[in-house]
Amino acid sequence: MATEPMTETPKIPGWQLVIRFSLEIAAQIALGLWGYRVWGWPLAIALPVIAAGLWGTFAVVGDPSRSGKAVVAVPGAVRLAIELLVFLAGAAALAALEKWWPLGLYVAALALHHAQTVPRVRWLLSR
Repeated sequence: MATEPMTETPKIPGWQLVIRFSLEIAAQIALGLWGYRVWGWPLAIALPVIAAGLWGTFAVVGDPSRSGKAVVAVPGAVRLAIELLVFLAGAAALAALEKWWPLGLYVAALALHHAQTVPRVRWLLSR
């Protein structure tokens, strides 16, 4: 039996949006630190700018974790892939920097966030 796409936009509590924003910023900081270690200032600036550019440009119209607007509208699976790429790149950067405590906190917050926003993930995949 086929499931019908979710039509109702899921609500995301404000505290989840704070966690999500913190994760976004942490990923960009980690990418910048790793970029600096690898190639100095050019990569330290480029990696966070690229991550932020992807994050801010490609979105699903009506996404409750954003303004609901999209510069470039993409399917939900593409948006989810971009988010996972940025989040996992942040984790990989922390691991490469051997920042184990920050990595543990980051991964725990990432797991908590995604466990608490399953309706949004389902909504994205239905788009």
